[in-house]
Amino acid sequence: MDFDRSQISTKSLGRPDLQNPMGQGFRILEPDGPLLIFGGAYSNLEATAAVLAEAARLGIPPARVICTGDIVAYGADAAATATLVRDFGCHVVMGNCEESLASGTADCGCGFPVDSACQRLSSAWFNYADRTVGTELRSWMANLPRRIDVEIGGARLAVVHGGAASINRFIFASTPASIKIAEIDRAGVDGIIGGHCGIPFTQIIDGRLWHNSGAVGMPANDGTSSVWYSILKLKDDAISIEHRLLDYDYRLAAEKMRSAGLPEGYAAALETGIWPSCDALPFKEIRERGVALVEGSLEWRPHQAEVAVTDAKDNKSSLQQLWPREERANIPRLPEEKFKNPTTTAAGQPRASVSLKELKTLWINTGTLCNITCRNCYIESSPRNDRLVYIRKAEVQNYLDEISEGGLTTEEIGFTGGEPFMNPEIIGMLEACLDRGFKALILTNGMRPMERHKVALLDLNRRYAHLLSLRVSLDHYTAERHEEERGPDTFVHALSGLKWLCQNGFRTSIAGRTMWGEDPAAERDGYVRLLSEHRIAFAFEPGALILFPEMEPARDVPEITTACWDILHKSPDDVMCSSSRMVIKRKGAAKPAVVACTLLPYEEEFELGHTLKDASRSVPLNHPFCSQFCVLGGSSCSGK
Repeated sequence: MDFDRSQISTKSLGRPDLQNPMGQGFRILEPDGPLLIFGGAYSNLEATAAVLAEAARLGIPPARVICTGDIVAYGADAAATATLVRDFGCHVVMGNCEESLASGTADCGCGFPVDSACQRLSSAWFNYADRTVGTELRSWMANLPRRIDVEIGGARLAVVHGGAASINRFIFASTPASIKIAEIDRAGVDGIIGGHCGIPFTQIIDGRLWHNSGAVGMPANDGTSSVWYSILKLKDDAISIEHRLLDYDYRLAAEKMRSAGLPEGYAAALETGIWPSCDALPFKEIRERGVALVEGSLEWRPHQAEVAVTDAKDNKSSLQQLWPREERANIPRLPEEKFKNPTTTAAGQPRASVSLKELKTLWINTGTLCNITCRNCYIESSPRNDRLVYIRKAEVQNYLDEISEGGLTTEEIGFTGGEPFMNPEIIGMLEACLDRGFKALILTNGMRPMERHKVALLDLNRRYAHLLSLRVSLDHYTAERHEEERGPDTFVHALSGLKWLCQNGFRTSIAGRTMWGEDPAAERDGYVRLLSEHRIAFAFEPGALILFPEMEPARDVPEITTACWDILHKSPDDVMCSSSRMVIKRKGAAKPAVVACTLLPYEEEFELGHTLKDASRSVPLNHPFCSQFCVLGGSSCSGK
């Protein structure tokens, strides 16, 4: 490819201090003017022509235009779009779609879950593109670089498609900072310009840059037909980045897709700005679906004093969101007047309450300390949160005595946290319950704290197999979504713990989450496939896999009135607080207390006293979780 040397300097070399997973040299660009960055042309000829025309209008020559890959995808003009980009002469990084077409593989290589909507939709456009892209274009695609480096303003930026090591890695704005900084470290640069995810953003992580210009071939799932590109240029001692929207003839592009018989969902997405599926999206990006992005600019000063400092105690990377700056969420916000009065709703109607019919399950909160920090833990457990301290075996025994002395019909003692296996007295507490004939259920993440008790657990299971059960939190059947909630490298350890339990004959269940809006049957099938692939013998009996709804305190939900029981065809006896209570011990408290609900350990109005007798009074449903999780969500922590 020939370049105008007056516009840009190029080198092709591999440096030992810059890691290159492909073992190849890569081009280094030294632009002397603004760069135009675009990605995801997606076989959308109209949008691609529009962005290249925009480069000409701005006076930016092909030598200072970079495409982050996936020239071919959803649209009707795979060959024409690829030819246009090739002949234009700009720099192009190989995307997974180019890699797949060049190598003759059977799909686009995005790594969508099997049988997901994204996988089914992508197979249709990929087969169409596979038929229309010829040998010459495939050869061109095969020789595209997987990485191009840009030196600008004293900073080195690596342009890749997905991640530094994996061409098809989805990295979104909500992807944890630790993952992004590891990718930047792997590339050995000051920042990364990436593509693949289709939604634009710019962030600073520990002073280094992650920039995604978005895609021109498909809207950003923001409810508008506009698409996105970006401009990078030097401004004094800073690098200026402009996120710009692009208008084009999307109606013609959609019409051509329909005429070609391509999936209607993608054609409609060009018009509505809403993607046909969110299978690949993290929870935060799903919550931003349909909320319009607004153009913006920002400045980044590499190697300056404003570089963020890592929290040395937690070893966490510091992330600063530079664009988009505004909070974006498509959920209705909870009005301040709701859930204020325990007896009446904001509308003045009598609030529903629930009486304790019988205490079937007594939950013991072992303490809020946990070995990991989840994104949305309802109890805010973490390695540092000790608002609820470790409860002692003797204190638990007092409640077991009260059950016996009061003739209560309690069948099960549940242990939750935090991570119960971090409590030093957990084995003693379990044994005390099992010795008295109670069923014992432990909610665990299945990770290292549990592993430290393997010998003791094997002994308890040998003696009380008919009474002892463990439930492992495996939030999703894919590592990506589980780790979106629980953090990097948690999936393999949770899966290992689950496998050990099943191999050793423990009564085991799984707790997953439904926050991504997947079809419940498809999600359950995903778990079946996962366990089969890992040869985990798991009995999918009723209650063995529980999928919990997401709880969001700030989301608007209906308040439950006394009339709701008949309207919803439900009974107060269906709600968790009709048959359970939880014991907690607050930091600094002289003795434990009993609360109405496992989900509300910090709410003072749900603290009912220090004894089970005190805690037998009725409970007003005066919290959003009462509606989200129990009444409308139809869930129970016991899984029954």
